[in-house]
Amino acid sequence: MKANGTNENNGKHRTLTSPNSLGSHLILPPRGDYQTLLSYQKAEVVYDLTFRFAHKHLAKGDRTIDQMIQSARSGKQNILEGSKAATTSKETEIKLTNVGRASLEELLADYRDYLRVRDHSIWDRESREARFVRTLGRKTPQTYELYREFVETRSAEVIANIAICLIHQTNFLLDQQLRRLEQDFLKDGGLRERMTRARLTHRNQLPK
Repeated sequence: MKANGTNENNGKHRTLTSPNSLGSHLILPPRGDYQTLLSYQKAEVVYDLTFRFAHKHLAKGDRTIDQMIQSARSGKQNILEGSKAATTSKETEIKLTNVGRASLEELLADYRDYLRVRDHSIWDRESREARFVRTLGRKTPQTYELYREFVETRSAEVIANIAICLIHQTNFLLDQQLRRLEQDFLKDGGLRERMTRARLTHRNQLPK
């Protein structure tokens, strides 16, 4: 038993219910570790790559360094915080996931700007290079180590394009995640609705 009242089994959190048996009406839905989310794993890779890219390939004192790193961090952290909030507030999970998605979109624009103003090319989606990055992106778990060699040995143009590919992959996953969260919210409601259903179920189970 952990200090926060959750039980663990092979690293997964079991569902929390009220002290009384409420049948199939769960107050707090089950939730896995945020680190198992592929969207979070990719966002973490984007952050690690961006931190190195900004410090190595942008001029010292360039305000874009902090802006890009903060956007990358915001993308990663809001996915994390949204996942952590999931058991008590579906609305908060959706809101924070959207914030993370928007932060990555801002970072995407920064990478595109970097390439455009330097007259570098942006890879076509079906280019050989982009397809190779998608192949790497199918490996699980996603970690920076999969990309380290390329970040340390390739040009800034190549690294920026790799980052763009990874951000597109992450945003695609977040779009799917948000659609599922919105469907779950419409179906099951938030914490207040679940608590109301649980109370009604409990009352109906009491002896007449």
